[in-house]
Amino acid sequence: MYDRYQANQQHPEAQHVMPYHSLGHYADGYMEEPVMTELSVHREPSEHHEPFYHSYPPASNHYQEQITQPSFTEHQQHLQHHPVPQPQHTIRQQEPDIRPHDPPPAVTPVKKKRGRPSKQQAEAKEIKEEVDEAEAAKKAKRVLNRFNGMSVAEVMTKTLPDVLTYNLDILIIGINPGLLSAFKGHHYPNPGNHFWKCLFLSGLTEQQLNYMHDQSLPEKYSIGFTNMVERTTPGSKDLSSKEIREGGRQLLEKLQKYKPLIAAFNGKGIYETFSKEIFGVKGKALEFGLQPYKIPETETVCFLMPSSSPRCAQFPRAQDKVHFYIRLKELRDQMKGLTPNGEVLETQYSFDLQLAKEDAKRIAIKEEQVDPEYESCSGLHDGARQSS
Repeated sequence: MYDRYQANQQHPEAQHVMPYHSLGHYADGYMEEPVMTELSVHREPSEHHEPFYHSYPPASNHYQEQITQPSFTEHQQHLQHHPVPQPQHTIRQQEPDIRPHDPPPAVTPVKKKRGRPSKQQAEAKEIKEEVDEAEAAKKAKRVLNRFNGMSVAEVMTKTLPDVLTYNLDILIIGINPGLLSAFKGHHYPNPGNHFWKCLFLSGLTEQQLNYMHDQSLPEKYSIGFTNMVERTTPGSKDLSSKEIREGGRQLLEKLQKYKPLIAAFNGKGIYETFSKEIFGVKGKALEFGLQPYKIPETETVCFLMPSSSPRCAQFPRAQDKVHFYIRLKELRDQMKGLTPNGEVLETQYSFDLQLAKEDAKRIAIKEEQVDPEYESCSGLHDGARQSS
């Protein structure tokens, strides 16, 4: 600081100026107002500008100059004779930023912090668990209402009895009972299942039937029902391969005992397992329709048709499956010798006017008036003229 003092004494006209932004408040006199530091201000040097070093306190072990400051009255007189010019402030206006907006920065995934979760996270987790429990309760309530208050576990304990007798024409074979079938105690009760519709459209039944008629089919149409596996499950995927193989051997015993004419497998997956277990043939390229193998020790033939379930991807509609039910009916008629003769028979027609009139009177239809042209064609008009 001493060096700076000597420089000011040698060159008194060159005043030391600090950067303006570093000054909190700068005043030329006692009464001057402070100037904001955020603005760019240009100040002209004043004649009465005090040296900068006067604002610093005297340091120890350095030369100190005795400085006498003027009193307030002397300062007022001095200002009257020598007015201080007001500084001119030049303010730069901020230009608007017209540059295009930059794209938002990519959001990087935040890594999960280790340790105990915060209180807010714990509360959010508890709320989510409560919502999940409420939804699960609603779903369970719907299931209970579907089975009249019974749970799924209780329905799975029920079994579906076979509709079976000796020497049937057709025995329909399914994979295993579903929940709705076991609950109602009937075969194919699902309204979306295509079995009963295809049975009617193919002509195997004379009228549209439903699952309530399954017990009457053996006597009326010689059609029965059974399953490969007796255990009830929500879906066929819940069965193990061991259960299906054992079910195939039990099915063989049923077929050998009751000896139906045709064993119709309702679904390709059932017959694939059965043929591998019984015939030792892997069903890689199975085709729907009559199969080349018969049930051992019987004359029962095997017929494969697509699953009647609406979830069958290859044949999703009922009209896509009717064709195979028609072929099943034709196979049954052919094996029973009921195939109609393909020759065209000539039909003779006759007409009796007197019988026609009697039929008209009998059904209360008004008799027509005598038509001369009609009678002349029949020969009655000439006979009437001769008699007259």
